[in-house]
Amino acid sequence: MNKLKVVSEKSLSNNSRIVGLLAQLEKINTESIESENARHVTSKILHLAQSQEKIRREMTAKGSTAVEVLLSTLENTRDLQATLNILSILVELVSAGGGRRASFLVAKGGSQILLQLLVNASKESPPHEELMIQIHSVLAKIGPKDKKFGVKARINGVLNITLNLVKQNLQNHRLVLPCLQLLRVYSANSVNSVSLGKNGVVELLFKIIGPFSKKNSGLMKVALDTLAALLKSKTNGRRAVDRGYVQVLLTIYVDWHRHDNRHRNMLIRKGILQSLKSVTNIKLGRKAFIDANGMKILYNTSQECLAVRTLDPLVNTSSLIMRKCFPKNRLPLPTIKSSFQFQLPVIPVTGPVAQLYSLPPEVDDVVDESDDNDDNDLEAENEVENEDDVDQKFKNDDIETDINKLKPQQIPGRTLEELKMYEHLFPELVDDFQDCDLISKEPKPFVFERKVRGPIVVPTAGEEVCGNSGNLRKGVVMKERVSLKGDECDKKPASMGLANEDVKDDRTSQQQLSDQNRTISSAPGLNHDIVKALDRITLQNISSQTAPGLTTGLKKDYSLPLTVLTCTKACPHMATCGNALFEGRTVQLGKLCCTGVETEDEEDTESNSSVEQTSVEVHDEPTLHDSDLYIEIVKNTKSVPEYSEVAYPDYFGHVPPPFKEPILERPYGVQRTKIAQDIERLIHQSDIIDRVVYDLDNPNHVIPEEGDILKFNSKFESGNLRKVIQIRKYEYDLILNSDINSNHYHQWFYFEVSGMRPGVAYRFNIINCEKSNSQFNYGMQPLMYSVQEALNARPWWIRMGTDICYYKNHFSRSSAAAGGQKGKSYYTITFTVNFPHKDDVCYFAYHYPYTYSTLQMHLQKLESAHNRQQIYFRKDVLCETLSGNSCPLVTITAMPESNYYEHICQFRNRPYIFLSARVHPGETNASWVMKGTLEFLMSNNPTAQSLRESYIFKIVPMLNPDGVINGNHRCSLSGEDLNRQWQSPHPDLHPTIYHAKGLLQYLAAVKRLPLVYCDYHGHSRKKNVFMYGCSIKETVWHTSETATSCDVMEDTGYRTLPKILSHIAPAFCMSSCSFVVEKSKEATARVVVWREIGVQRSYTMESTLCGCDQGKYKGLQIGTRELEEMGAKFCVALLRLKRLTSPLEYSLPSSLLDFENDLIESGCKVTRKLGSSELQLLPAVL
Repeated sequence: MNKLKVVSEKSLSNNSRIVGLLAQLEKINTESIESENARHVTSKILHLAQSQEKIRREMTAKGSTAVEVLLSTLENTRDLQATLNILSILVELVSAGGGRRASFLVAKGGSQILLQLLVNASKESPPHEELMIQIHSVLAKIGPKDKKFGVKARINGVLNITLNLVKQNLQNHRLVLPCLQLLRVYSANSVNSVSLGKNGVVELLFKIIGPFSKKNSGLMKVALDTLAALLKSKTNGRRAVDRGYVQVLLTIYVDWHRHDNRHRNMLIRKGILQSLKSVTNIKLGRKAFIDANGMKILYNTSQECLAVRTLDPLVNTSSLIMRKCFPKNRLPLPTIKSSFQFQLPVIPVTGPVAQLYSLPPEVDDVVDESDDNDDNDLEAENEVENEDDVDQKFKNDDIETDINKLKPQQIPGRTLEELKMYEHLFPELVDDFQDCDLISKEPKPFVFERKVRGPIVVPTAGEEVCGNSGNLRKGVVMKERVSLKGDECDKKPASMGLANEDVKDDRTSQQQLSDQNRTISSAPGLNHDIVKALDRITLQNISSQTAPGLTTGLKKDYSLPLTVLTCTKACPHMATCGNALFEGRTVQLGKLCCTGVETEDEEDTESNSSVEQTSVEVHDEPTLHDSDLYIEIVKNTKSVPEYSEVAYPDYFGHVPPPFKEPILERPYGVQRTKIAQDIERLIHQSDIIDRVVYDLDNPNHVIPEEGDILKFNSKFESGNLRKVIQIRKYEYDLILNSDINSNHYHQWFYFEVSGMRPGVAYRFNIINCEKSNSQFNYGMQPLMYSVQEALNARPWWIRMGTDICYYKNHFSRSSAAAGGQKGKSYYTITFTVNFPHKDDVCYFAYHYPYTYSTLQMHLQKLESAHNRQQIYFRKDVLCETLSGNSCPLVTITAMPESNYYEHICQFRNRPYIFLSARVHPGETNASWVMKGTLEFLMSNNPTAQSLRESYIFKIVPMLNPDGVINGNHRCSLSGEDLNRQWQSPHPDLHPTIYHAKGLLQYLAAVKRLPLVYCDYHGHSRKKNVFMYGCSIKETVWHTSETATSCDVMEDTGYRTLPKILSHIAPAFCMSSCSFVVEKSKEATARVVVWREIGVQRSYTMESTLCGCDQGKYKGLQIGTRELEEMGAKFCVALLRLKRLTSPLEYSLPSSLLDFENDLIESGCKVTRKLGSSELQLLPAVL
């Protein structure tokens, strides 16, 4: 206790002493007392500052006058020792405490006082060495914290003072060191850097920098840091190149690399690399680097450093330099415009499409060798995910700050007479239902009508076909149990459409089918017709007992022409399906593997059987896939290339896999390894094959017949792959096609690969991507669909690929394709795949494909299967697209209870919900979310019925059919982003937007404004699902404008729907939502519908292409099951919104909503077959 008291008294004593000493020093300043006293007082202050951190902290604390007193004394005193004492005190103060104390010193005017002191001290001849050391030391510490330090230094004329000190004292390392540190600070200002360069600073530094030496390594390090800062100036860079210093730096680097065996001088080696990095920012520097064999030198040295993890900074910097200096090449294409040409009915007067049409053919892809100073590129493994989103405030200059512009102002745009053209699309507002049978009030089961295809029979070993003979009556669907691996909640039946026609209604047929089915290990998701035909070409080695079961009960003339598909050794590039199926325009299926279906291991079979016996799941809803219907729709789909092939995944259909797919953890160092392999192309050019194996631009291109070469194809709906070049035996460069009538937008890909060998690591590089970063760097994988796996009962897209990364490459982007920016490069997505089967046919896609024909098929199935007494479903054509495809418009609500006046009034007065999706073709996840919404709305779920009774849904499920069909990523055939055309859509160039906006304008004109508008999108750089909305207040909050938002009256109801979703949808993330209106988004659907139409709850709902980093799905990649669930959850949220917004007129038991929430969370529509007793009790529970 006594000891503590002593320490406390000592502390108080020291505090009072420092206060007293500062008071004495201030008195000395004011009374001009002799310098001896100043010397004595400053000496005591220095002693206290050196001995106690607490004293230093107190002197720089807020409100303390200590720094002002010291600086005032420094400015006024003429005593050398007092000056040195004060400078030593300042060194003590700024040497610790981070940058805060240096900033504090700057704020008190320290920079100007010290610079003036430096000028005064330089007038002495010779200058006092200790004084110069101290002044430079303090200035080097506080200079980086003063934004105007470079200007102040130049105005005071101290640049040459410091430079001359170095020139005159090269051997005095103690003096030169702080001088070099200050020169580095000066050089942060570009004008100072040029000025110093003219006075010989670069040449001077090369007198200090030299080969390996154990002496003066600290001085060498500072000299290199200074040189790197100086060489950022193009003038200095050119000077260094002219004097041959690039070769000198490489020589010095090699010397240090060879002699620094214990890696104690890594900072010096990195300093040399930083200087090389600076000088290679200019084209001359890059050329000098190549001429000096710098690529090979840095490649070899970096490879030698890979074994030592602590040398990663050297490897990363070397990699960055080599990538920058890799000679720029143009893409190996005849033109960067799309391979497909489509003549527009009207050529825009302004904009990128107008520029594209005005460019001569040879101008669009000139190699741009401009200096690229974009050092925001990824430094190997140190990228920051979502660097454009994480912790980044909105750019103030992109936020609308004009309150008058922000305020929603309903603008009719078109006269009421013009809007009458949309009356026929709203028959629900006038229909009196006098001709309808509306007497039944009980919910009807959601079943298929006669002759509508039901789930395919997927028999398993030892499984009995359930049901009685009545199940095989003509026109009645027989549901068969399906079993898959995985937890019960993760299961989903693998089923596709199958005609159950001309089946005899007797027990003999049933028993025969049952017996034969038990011998089959067929794939779920395969239509019996195609399997029957494939039997001849792929099942030669399978037991003959397999075949009969595949054909039992099917019409004889319904099978594929086997003469076309029969194969012996060579596989034809494509197999024509024949006239029996395809009348009119011929449609072809892609090639099939000819080696037969690989049978599963016995262990796997046993495991499957055990799972199948213990768990059964059945869809309560009909499958929406029908392979034959899909083919019929494809024949009527109009594409610019006039596709005649169908991709097998689209024909077979996709079933979500019965397992979760985690976000991929990327191995450390994979990116630099891939970059090193790219650099080897330049160093070891003789190892490069450089053979074109696929080329859309050359229809006469002959595909090599060598066995080891992969074969590619993308000539099917939504396909995108333009050219493939074989680089090494198992490595291929892939080039994507631009959007039609555009010269950029490369991201979406969908293509076929065949001819592979198992056990081989194939590397694929997509080399013309444009975005500066991608979720491929943060765990996202491309998707693969294997036909062989589908035949082995796994008909699903799976995340595939290892060693995945995304990085800038050496292919130059034309400024015409980069929005006028020069010096930009393309980016590479690279991934490695080991194929499980020999000569398989596999498909790769950016995300789960969802074609226009798939949408049309789904809508037809929904229309044919719905209960017409319970559900009001109408499918209209909103308009025709540029290429003549119909844009569907769907209306869904509940039928009125009766045709009595009150019920018809209630029906007509339901509020509208307006939904749209897929304005960007590459965002296929938006269609899967929309599919979930449509299926839920059409289901016989109690909540869905309540939802239909509450709202009228107007849905445009695909705003850009042409873009989807032709494999575009972002644009329509007009070459423009349709989601930037909502302000002034052109009826001929943007018909779907023009008429979708017209529908909304019509609703506004008839005073039936939608309660909610939501446009479904996909997001390529963020995780989770989230919303963008519109708010005046939140927009103003994000600006630095003086205008306050207090005067703005705004209903915060726009936040209600996202908030509800954050509670009920596991993939939804409220913290990622934004309600700011940016200038660059003023022509989007969300903002225009809010501002012009007047819909307060106007949203864009963005779904991740990658996965989730929060909630139930944290650490998992997103799949179609989760996306469809999101669409269903959106519906549930709308019902809760109804309850919150209309509490008096609408009260739904919360238990019903909670039940529905639990039901959807299961991840499939029904996870088990309910017993009859449960079915009887269910309504009572609800």
